[in-house]
Parts: sequence; C-alpha cells; structure tokens
Amino acid sequence: MSSENYAIEMLHITKRFPGIVANDDITLQLKKGEIHALLGENGAGKSTLMSVLFGLYQAEEGVIKKDGKEVKINDPNDANALGIGMVHQHFMLLNSLTVAENVVLGIEPMKNGLFDFEEAVVMTQKIADKYNFALDARTRVKDLSVGQMQKVEILKALIKGARVLILDEPTAVLTPQETEELFEQLLLLRGDGHAIIFISHKLEEVMRLCSRVTVLRHGYSQGAYDVKDLTEAKISRLMVGRDVVLKMEKEDPKNGKVLVDVKNLVVADQGGRRLIDDMSFSIREGEVVGIAGVEGNGQSELSEVLSGMKSYSQGTVVINGMNIHGKSVREIRENGLAHISEDRMVFGCAGTLSIKENIIADRFRKKELRNSIFLNEKKINQEVDGYIREFEIACDDRDQPVRMLSGGNIQKVVVAREFTSGANVILANQPTRGIDVGTAEMIRKTLLRKVREENVGALLVSADLNEVLEVSDRLFVMRKGKIVAAFPRANQVSEEELGEYMLGLKVMTNEEMAGVI
Repeated sequence: MSSENYAIEMLHITKRFPGIVANDDITLQLKKGEIHALLGENGAGKSTLMSVLFGLYQAEEGVIKKDGKEVKINDPNDANALGIGMVHQHFMLLNSLTVAENVVLGIEPMKNGLFDFEEAVVMTQKIADKYNFALDARTRVKDLSVGQMQKVEILKALIKGARVLILDEPTAVLTPQETEELFEQLLLLRGDGHAIIFISHKLEEVMRLCSRVTVLRHGYSQGAYDVKDLTEAKISRLMVGRDVVLKMEKEDPKNGKVLVDVKNLVVADQGGRRLIDDMSFSIREGEVVGIAGVEGNGQSELSEVLSGMKSYSQGTVVINGMNIHGKSVREIRENGLAHISEDRMVFGCAGTLSIKENIIADRFRKKELRNSIFLNEKKINQEVDGYIREFEIACDDRDQPVRMLSGGNIQKVVVAREFTSGANVILANQPTRGIDVGTAEMIRKTLLRKVREENVGALLVSADLNEVLEVSDRLFVMRKGKIVAAFPRANQVSEEELGEYMLGLKVMTNEEMAGVI
C-alpha cells in the first residue's frame, strides 16, 4: 500500500529514557478511515508511542509521516495543527462551564474584544449534531452524565480540526448502553474519513470495533494484524507472552459469619445533599460482594467511609465486631481491613518512596520484622523480594522508587501490600482499572483465592462490568447513593440488564431485594 493511503505512519520509532528503552524500533501505520487498536500490557510502550505522536515526547530515532509526507511534531500545538487530537482517559473538563465553553477553550470566538458565547454555542452544536452526539452546547458540564462528558472531550479535539483521533481507554467508565452510543459515533467519524487509534484493555470491544491491531510487548512491536485473523485468546497471548484465563471459574461461596454490617448509612455533603442515602448491606466470610454503578453515584464515598477516610452522619458500620464511627484509618486497618484505593497514586502509594517502603508501610511496627527497637532489614528484604516474585512486579530492584514503575506495576505494589496484610476484609475499589489483561487476571485470581481459601470477605467496586459479573457472588447496583438492584448470583445477570439499572431505566423494589442485601 502506498504511503498516501495512510493517515499516519510512525516508522522505526525508538524512544529512550535514562536506563530504559520505552519504544524499540516500533512501526505503526494507520490507514485513512480506519479504527486501529493499539494494545499491550502496562509498561509495554503504548503511552510513550502516543506521546511521541502527540508531541509530548520526541523520539531519538524514526520518522513520522502524515498523509505520506514526513512531519516534525515538537509539541501538542504541532500535533493539533496537523489534525491530530488526543482524548485522554481522565477527563480534562471544567465542571462549572458549559459544554460550548469547554469545547472552544483556547480557540474562543471573539466579538468586539469579548468572548462571543453565542458563536461558541453555534460552533459546538454544529459538530455535535453532525455526529449525533445528542448534546446541548448550553448545558453545564457538571449536569452531564459520564458518557456525555466523554463526548465533550471528543468534541474538543474535533473542533480544532482533528482528522486523526487518539482515544485512550474511552469506554473505561461507560455503561454498555453508553458504549454502544459511542461506537455508533466512532463509526460515523470513520465514515467521514477520520482515522482513529483505539487504546483499550477490553478485547471484546476491540474485536467488534477495530479492523486492525498493533500489539506492543516490553517496548517491542509484536506486529500488526487484521482483527478477522485473531481471537481474544490470541491477542492476549501476543500481549502477555502466555495464555491468559479470560473467564473466571469459581466455587460457590460458603456463607460464613458476617464480617461487615452496614445499616441505614447516610453520608451528606456540606449542602446537605445525600451522597449515600440510607444504605444497608452485609459482607460474609468467603464471599465477594460486588457493586456496580456509573461513577459518581456514591461508590467512592462508600469506600472512604469503610476505610475511615470519611465520616458519616447517620447509621452504623461494624467491621469485625467494631463500630468504626470515629475510628482512625490505622485503627480500622489494624482491626482487619485492607483497602485497594481507586486512585493508586494519591491514596494507594507514596510515589517518591521505594517499592520496599511502600510494601512495609503498614507493618513496620510488627514484632516479627524488628530486632529489638530496630527493623530487621534482612527479613524485610527477603519478604519484599518474595512479594516482588509472587506478584510479578517488573522492576530493577526493591529500592526502586514506585513512581518509576508503569501504572500496572504500581498497582501490583499496592495489591501486594494489601493482599499480604493479614486482613480478613478486603475493600477493592477499581482494582484493575487501566491495567492489562495479564495483571487483571492475576489480581482477580488472587482475590478469589484469598476469599475462598482464607475465608476473607471482599467488597469489589468496579466500573468493569465483566469483572463484577465474573468475580462477584452477590451483586448490587448503586445509583444516586442508593442500592437500586440486588442479585443473589452475579453470574446470572447480563451486562445489558446491569446497564439498565445503572442508568435508572429499571429499579427493584425493596421486596425484590429482600434477603439479598
């Protein structure tokens, strides 16, 4: 195929950082009017490669061609000028502003020296309507759903003339219904001649949406393939270098004693709005209780309450027989709670500290790790090295700062600490968000093993519906701070049905949920 048929060619790209080659002689060719998946484990080099394309990094070797002509991309402004737009996984929106104001930020239309809001509305609405985005340009972002916010991010790129779109995990927090809408709009964009690089860990979506895939592993390309020639299992093998279990097999729960008992819990913001509204549920030994829901419906607040990070105004929360009201984070942890936070960099670890320091952060007071008043460095090093091997943490050594690791390996450090803490209650909030299939498989299998073999009780909060359906025993849906659906067996529910409850299209009665929560 001639070079003119490609929207983008990244040829023989090599990008080095001190002590590491992040991209080693990688070639990626994106055809005009194609949706092309870029896949790989965390740390495989995907983000670095896309950062080179968007001008955030400059490669030491290789060339980039746009429409067959070699180009230099020194910064994101150069990328935008060439019609390359990047839509990040984490939204970069100003909630107090309207859709239009967010979309035209940086290219504001002016009239008589002042911002022309009406022209901004016209500009935004024209593009939104063209691709069936179903957005009102005058709506404030804070009043939008998560799926609508995702569309605003895409509009921000389109209004600057992007013909090449880089989408980083665009469906990570969407319901099945919102994902379907997004796919329809991406197909419209493709039909209009846009070329799209689609980064995702959801292989079933890749198989449905994309025509070709490029797979990276450890900074090297594993080749480009037509999707029709692949299966999910083959893609996983290319990404990880081994077979990956994509479907979890698990035994039935044992229905042990109650470890966590939440009754009539109420959490309100400073204005009195209820973020958690009269919630009651329990967690027993040997079971995983799953919580699904569109982000922003009280899941984060619930995790913060259970871990001691947030106070509550009404109700009771009892963990291992202790009422946690007024208790500190340390007291709750010492009473048997492990917590995998949804934000690994803010609450899950200390980025400037080493792997070793992060892993032992909750146990340096333990007698078995001390020689009198001093830490037993030999024993600590042996334990940490064992955890590095067990949890397959890719690193230079135990003393490497955590911030130098990939996102997936940072998560492994957090999981290693929490899973080996000796706790009998595990609060896992988005434990596999933004990580590859191999690491996700390890975390899910380890969680299930601990629950079944060690009689641990677990609360799994996840935006990954496949995850909550496969790993959970009982499953709840949260919406507007309430449990609106409860299923005694998660594996008997479909993603589509779950999505209907998450969006408020269906609600169970208290009678229907009786005996489940």
